[in-house]
Amino acid sequence: MDAMDIRQTENELREVSERVLKLAKKYGASAADVSLNKGTGLSVEIHNGSVDKLEYNRDQGLSLSVYMQGKSGGIAGLKTGSATSSDLSPQAIEDTVRAACNIAKFTGEDQYAGLADAELMATEVVDLDLYHPWDLQAERAIEIATECEQLALDFDERIINSDGAGINTYSGISVIANTHGFTGVIPSSRHSISCSVIAQDPNANNKEGMQRDYWYSNSRLSEKLESAQAVGKKAAERALKRINSQQLGTRQANVLYSPEMARSLIGHFNSAISGSSQYRQSTFLLDCVDQQVFPEFIRLHEQPHIPQAFGSCCFDKEGVATKNRDIVADGIVQNYIMSSYSARQLGLQTTANSGGTHNLTLDSTGQNFAELLAMLDTGLLVTELIGSGINGMTGDYSRGAAGFWVENGEIQYPVEEITIAGNLKEMFKQIVAVGNDVDYRSGTRTGSILIEGMTIAGS
Repeated sequence: MDAMDIRQTENELREVSERVLKLAKKYGASAADVSLNKGTGLSVEIHNGSVDKLEYNRDQGLSLSVYMQGKSGGIAGLKTGSATSSDLSPQAIEDTVRAACNIAKFTGEDQYAGLADAELMATEVVDLDLYHPWDLQAERAIEIATECEQLALDFDERIINSDGAGINTYSGISVIANTHGFTGVIPSSRHSISCSVIAQDPNANNKEGMQRDYWYSNSRLSEKLESAQAVGKKAAERALKRINSQQLGTRQANVLYSPEMARSLIGHFNSAISGSSQYRQSTFLLDCVDQQVFPEFIRLHEQPHIPQAFGSCCFDKEGVATKNRDIVADGIVQNYIMSSYSARQLGLQTTANSGGTHNLTLDSTGQNFAELLAMLDTGLLVTELIGSGINGMTGDYSRGAAGFWVENGEIQYPVEEITIAGNLKEMFKQIVAVGNDVDYRSGTRTGSILIEGMTIAGS
């Protein structure tokens, strides 16, 4: 969509949101919120020089929640109904609203349901520079993906096959509105290029010694993507490094998580301190606010207003204004991650996290990757995790892994078919350092994380 299209689309979606909310009132809702989206995208996948997938999509959607007073009256007795539609014609809109209201009539009363408090709605919405459409034609997308794959295949004779290369681009607009009078608009774009290849030791037989690895680049701006050549080269280099992987015997060792894998540790913590885990009492970090969960040097915080970042937004999915805030400071948990619903369950106020966190950042302790390897000394560098063996109630942690064995701060050889295990509560306390090699390709920003004393189970 060009600049004229985006303005027109915004106006259309605003008009639809107003119509939806008026209809919700007409059919008996005391409150309602609606989210609308409209966008276009192109996706290309190449495999061994041939087009495996070429998709152009133009999508739109409406998601509505309505709230009705129950017999008990007041917010203590709200009944909720929800409905969605991909058709934004007037008749479809009316049918969707009517369906949501009819559903609400049959649901149970919930004292915690309803819109977020009106005074928490975002009133200052700044341009976070998230919208940069890519005028990419299918022919050019095919050329870029083909070039990426071919460079990876030609990089070394040990690259024996491709698992594919791809280009994806999407640009669109979202509108969130509710009966508090709030309307928020989010134009955004996202583009990526990726490649995955298979390497094999020429002395190996049949499928023995085959290793697969990948690389990808993504950005709000197409011009900030890594080149097709760079992505193909990195995919090939990563696959080659894994040739002749070995197993390890069971042992205790320090473990260094690469930035891509370190994000998962933050994800496990997020889950443990989410409002839903807290009010359901289904977490190993129950009632952990003001508790020392990490070493004193750990700071984990949200930065929702970073221009062009993937986790940026001035408001959450309920329209609540976002702001910079510490979740962990000096290793101590400051607050949970809550929507208005989970906050009410806990007798607290929403943290503007309906829909997730916003540019969650783990501050570095200052070391680059080479310095972290030196601190690791002898241990495991994890570059791949497999499976999800996490017990949310106890914190017990066990995941398949692959990576590299390190001795005297130097990578010695690749390893695979191992399991790393521990308990998240202890693992968080045993963090030694956080690197400055931050991966910015998602809404969670962290460098490599070094943890002492984990169990490695192997052959």
